[in-house]
Formats: sequence, C-alpha cells, structure tokens
Amino acid sequence: MTFQGWLLIAVFTGLVLALAKPMGLWLHALYEGRRTPLHRLLGPVEAGFYRLSGIDPTEEQGWRRYALHMLVFNFAALLFTYLVLRLQGLLPLNPLGYAGLGQDLAFNTAISFTTNTNWQSYGGESTMSNLSQMLGLTIHNFLSAATGIALAFALFRGFARRSAATIGNFWADCTRVTLYLLLPLCVLLALFYIASGVPQTLAGSVDITTLEGAKQTLALGPVASQEAIKMLGTNGGGFFNVNSSHPFENPTALTNLVQMLSIFAIGAGLTFAFGKAVGNPRQGWAILAAMMVLFLAGVTLAYWAEAAGNPIFHSLGVMGGNMEGKEVRFGIAASSLFAVITTAASCGAVNAMHDSFTALGGLIPLFNMQLGEVVIGGVGAGIYGFLLFAILAIFVAGLMVGRTPEYVGKKIEAREVKLAVLAIAVLPLMILGLSAIASVTPAGLAGPLNKGPHGFSEILYAFTSAVANNGSAFAGLSANTPFYNGLLGVAMWIGRFFVIIPMLAIAGGLAAKRYTPETAGSFPTTGPLWTGLLVGIILIVGGLTFLPSLALGPVADHIAMVRGQLF
Repeated sequence: MTFQGWLLIAVFTGLVLALAKPMGLWLHALYEGRRTPLHRLLGPVEAGFYRLSGIDPTEEQGWRRYALHMLVFNFAALLFTYLVLRLQGLLPLNPLGYAGLGQDLAFNTAISFTTNTNWQSYGGESTMSNLSQMLGLTIHNFLSAATGIALAFALFRGFARRSAATIGNFWADCTRVTLYLLLPLCVLLALFYIASGVPQTLAGSVDITTLEGAKQTLALGPVASQEAIKMLGTNGGGFFNVNSSHPFENPTALTNLVQMLSIFAIGAGLTFAFGKAVGNPRQGWAILAAMMVLFLAGVTLAYWAEAAGNPIFHSLGVMGGNMEGKEVRFGIAASSLFAVITTAASCGAVNAMHDSFTALGGLIPLFNMQLGEVVIGGVGAGIYGFLLFAILAIFVAGLMVGRTPEYVGKKIEAREVKLAVLAIAVLPLMILGLSAIASVTPAGLAGPLNKGPHGFSEILYAFTSAVANNGSAFAGLSANTPFYNGLLGVAMWIGRFFVIIPMLAIAGGLAAKRYTPETAGSFPTTGPLWTGLLVGIILIVGGLTFLPSLALGPVADHIAMVRGQLF
C-alpha cells in the first residue's frame, strides 16, 4: 500500500461527500416536480411528450397502479430489445455485418439491460452492431436508471405524505428524471470523454499499422455516449468486452476518476434528497454515513489484500502486490477502489478483472453485492434497498425501547416489516438456490474454468451479480450457454421486480398513515447510534446468510493460497 493509493481513496471519498448535497437538491426539485433552470429549454419537450402519449402528469397513482404501469413499461421495453437483437442482421447501422443473436443470448441480454444489470455473456465489439448498441442497449441505460430513481421517489412520498392514497405518477417521474437529470449530465460527460480520447463514431472499425509494422483492425463505434450513461446510471455494460479496462473506454487516470465519481454521484445525492423529502436532512446524512462506513471498510480490506500480493509468487521470488488482471496505467489502488465502487453501487463496470484478484480481494466485491445493493447501491435501487433495512433496524430499535417503532414520523407495523423481510429474502433465496443448482448439474459445472473453491466462487459470483442486478463477473465462467443464459435471465428479473413490488406496497401503506410526532421515548434516527445500528443490521441480516457459501468459496481459496495449495 502506498501514500498515493490512500490519497486517491481519500480524495474520492471527499468528492463524493461534496457532491451529495448539490446532487440531492437537484433530485429533490425533480421529486417535487418543481421547475429547474433547464425547464426553459426542455419544458416544451416534456409537454410535447405528454400530449403525444396522452398522459396527464398531474394525475396521481396509487401504489398498485404505479407498479402496474412500471411493469408494463419495462416488459414492453424488454420485448422491443429482444426483437432488435434477434433481427440485428437485417437492420441498418451494422457496418461489420453481424448476424442476429441466438434466442437464449438475446433473452439474457434483453432482460439484463431492462433490469439495469447489464450482465454480458457476449463480447460487445464482436457481437453487437452500432444500432443494437444504441437503440437496444444504451436506451435501456437511460430507461432502467430513470425507473430506479422514479421508484425511489415513490418510496420517499410514502414516508413524506400524510393520509394520502397516492405515491406519484410513474410516467411523470421517469420523464423528468430522464430529461432534466440523465440526459444533460450525459451530454457533458460524453463531451468530456470525447475530449479525453474516447471514440464517438458510427464507423465499425479502422485498420492501422503498429509501431512494429504489423497490421491491426481496431473496433470503433459510439463509445463515449454509452460510457457516459453506463456509469451515471450504474448500468455498467461495456461497449467493449473488457469494459473500462479498454483504453477506448477509459484512457486516462482522470477519466477513471470521473467514471468512479459518476457511479456514486446520484446514489449519494438520493440520500440527501430523502432527508429533504421527509423534512430533516440529517436523516439523509445518517443513511449516507452508514453507507460510507461499509464502503470504506470494503475498500480498506480489498486494497490491503491486493497490495499484499500472492504468497505463492513470493515463495518463488516474485515480490510485490497482485497486478494480475490489472492495467498498469491504473495500478493496484485505483483498480481495487474501482472494484469496490462498482459492486457497492450495482454498476458492474470493471477496470480490472475481478477473477484475477486475490481470494480476499475478490471476496469484497462479492460481499458488497450480497448485502443487497445498500452500499450506495444502484440509482434509486440503492436508497430504497437501504430503507428496507432501515425498517428492520427501527423495528429492532422499537423492541429495545419497548414501544411501537417509528421512523421519520411513520409507525412501522407488522405489514411493513413482513413486506421488508419478503423483499430482502429474495436475494439469499435466489442466489444460494440457483448457485446450488449450478453446482450439482453437469450444465452448471461445465461453466467454471477453474477447479476447487475458486471455481465455486465463479458460480456464486455469477448468480450474486445477476440477482443483485450488478452485472460484473468472475470472467472465468463460460456463461454464454443456454443453461446460464436462461437461469441468469430469470435471476435478474426476479432480483429486480420481486424486490420492487413489496417496496411499492410499503410505500402505499406508509403514505396512507398519519404523522406520528417524536417523543422522549422515540429512538433517535439521526446520530451515531442509529448509524451503527443500521450497519449492524445490514451485516447481520444481509451478510451472515452468505457466510457458509463464502467459506466454501473465497475463504477456502485464501486458506489454500496461504498454504501454497494449487488446483
């Protein structure tokens, strides 16, 4: 570990905290439907969209109608993308003449991008046409991110409203988030990436002559535009197979820092927006503090493990940290930091290969996802996932003080606790259940390229990434098979929408409740005690469930490495 490495981590953390309030204020304005400085330019576009679609943005929806519209919208988008991918060979903007995708790969990819997972069982530059990248995939980066933020707004209204029957309008929320947040920021980010050397062209490739005189064909395409939204929307799907380790996606240390900040920016801002929505910004800061505690603990362990290196190599005289699978232009600190950020935020983009991390270094990204998208989390999904754990934490706190638990002025009763447990239980049920199936079936065991505990870790990581809607991978798993494409597709759909429906039911129930003022007997939810309780509940409920599987995978892998055992 180096001083420069710790300085990078400190600077990144400081910048995230500095961005939380301004981003949160902007998000809160969209949450309330207030005018922003961009309304003068984009307001007519928004109004025109409503006229063409026949939507009344002032018509509020109850939680069931909100959920139904959200599901119909996402299912229609899934079918559209599936058709684009299947018919790719017949559609324009296909300069390299790629054929349409097979049924199972198109199914997996369409679900992957619809659910904000962006799991990729294919190599982008060798599989997808420019039209598929833009119309089939990049458009989902906007829509799935906007859906997540809209759902967070719905839950915010559940906590903030008094005796209300509605939680907002899904179409208005998605439209405002896309027009006034995602699109403007992505235009600025794309211009920055273009200026930094990231390609943005409709050409498919270019032939060059290397310094050694060899001929080489370099894949090109509309990379910068996809790069901007894939990070800001915590989507993570790379234009190129190696994602942000490719110099065309992430050419410099500065672009690397901007990409990391983009991943956390909206998630951190949503915590402040929640505090503003419930009338107490300290509530948002308490949530962000708990998130950052978990994040910094993960970064510290991952950086330490990667900087320590592999003792098997050390015994052979090869000293130093673990640089396997990492880009020299980033090094160990930036690679470890990126890995923790991308899995803490359900982004899934990578600038190093997680499969090449040490056992403990790879455990942290895996554990981040198993905590349930609460360490910053995906845009929208992170904050509403965290608030599900907050409901459990305040329930435990209520038992401690001997009274009905209350959180930001709402009584948390049996219905809310049951629904929160139902949503949280989706992750362990699906991750462990599907990993077990893949670990005992011939089709599942044909996937890992490694033997022993690391091979099991590859399977466990795949289903963890799918259910948690992350999309990163231990790349040693050969996942482009009917078995994995089908099972991972189901895992991604359930991991996204089987959490959302109970969450919206909670939002509807809370909105209908009256405000309950705090008293001397209320448990405080803004100080260090509350932050510590949140962290403890997340680690106990969200983390301990997976300890046996982690012991069979990364922990056993680490013990074998220390003992010098090879597989």
